Amino acid sequence: MNSIRPASSFPAPGDVTAHTSPRTPAVTTKLPKVGTTIFTVMSALAQEHDAVNLGQGFPDFGCDPKLVDCLTAAMQAGHNQYPPMAGVPALREAIADKIERLYGRRYDPTQEITVTAGATQAILTAILAVVRPGDEVIVLEPCYDSYVPNIELAGGKAVFVPLGRSGEPGDFRPDFDRIAAAIGPRTRAIIVNTPHNPSATVWSAADMRRLAELLAPTDVLLIADEVYEHMVYDGRAHESVARHPLLAARAFIVSSFGKTYHVTGWKVGYVAAPATLMHEFRKVHQFNVFTVHTPTQHALAQYMADPRPYMDLPAFYQRKRDLFRTGLASTRFRLLPSEGSYFQCVDYSAISDMDEVSFCRWLTTEIGVAAIPLSVFYEAGREQRVVRFCYAKKDETLQLALQRLARL
Repeated sequence: MNSIRPASSFPAPGDVTAHTSPRTPAVTTKLPKVGTTIFTVMSALAQEHDAVNLGQGFPDFGCDPKLVDCLTAAMQAGHNQYPPMAGVPALREAIADKIERLYGRRYDPTQEITVTAGATQAILTAILAVVRPGDEVIVLEPCYDSYVPNIELAGGKAVFVPLGRSGEPGDFRPDFDRIAAAIGPRTRAIIVNTPHNPSATVWSAADMRRLAELLAPTDVLLIADEVYEHMVYDGRAHESVARHPLLAARAFIVSSFGKTYHVTGWKVGYVAAPATLMHEFRKVHQFNVFTVHTPTQHALAQYMADPRPYMDLPAFYQRKRDLFRTGLASTRFRLLPSEGSYFQCVDYSAISDMDEVSFCRWLTTEIGVAAIPLSVFYEAGREQRVVRFCYAKKDETLQLALQRLARL
């Protein structure tokens, strides 16, 4: 049977009929579980109720004026056209110098470092570069909310392993027995985040060595989210994957200038990886971003000549952490450790038996302080009566929040 329609059955050019009214074709979503994030919801609720917003993870204070001066100077100097796809050479050189100074590994700035449009783009690009349909990626929960959608966009499957060895609320140490059990023939990569968002847990050197032992006999790649690398407290060192040769050889290491220099809106980060991995990364990078804002790259390269801003960051945020924790100590919250990042998690079970989302709504509307429920960082949700505060705020912001929380 001939299924070809005769030419006379097609409308003539310019012939508008009732059958050609405007119509938007239906689209089958690639991310059916993604909706409005809790961060947007809680920020809107905080604004509506004039609450102190300790939910979203960004500072409410400005960056160093010198950095803005560097940016202005870069624009005035004419650095306003496309830079090289992988990033301004001076900035890649500065990144390589910093990694070598801090962690003892030298990355080739021409082949092994790429400047990205923030860490989120870096993680997506790494996943798209190496994950193929049917591949599995191990995700340690609770986790940052972009990981799983990134894996799904690549056609991969997230395999969830909960953090915590004891099973008790507030324990977020890696359970290597569970991680080992999750590694299978389809495992393509594992994502590790330290210092950890949301729990503020920091992996130790022993943790890194144990991970290296697990991965050594496999071809599993590592995506290391280290955006809070300069926020590790109480005299501890950040155990970058770059410190550990067995891990560095198979890893994409991601960091963020936005987090380090209090300019989250600039959306500039970077990735360091062995040349063979970076070759694949750049294939994707050139087509999903191509390159990153030119004058900002020149400004960061100039600013990085002085290491003090990132070397002083642990003391800067530890003081804020201690101020906030001292104030919370007089409430009925149970303080969980805050070893790194700029987050403080608390157990509210002595205050309420509400679920975490409901408690955060109540805290925002009735007490006037916004927080984020930890349950949203789990794919299937997990109620522990734990919420997360962000203390990357002005002292007066933290003091106002503490005055309100003192009612608890």
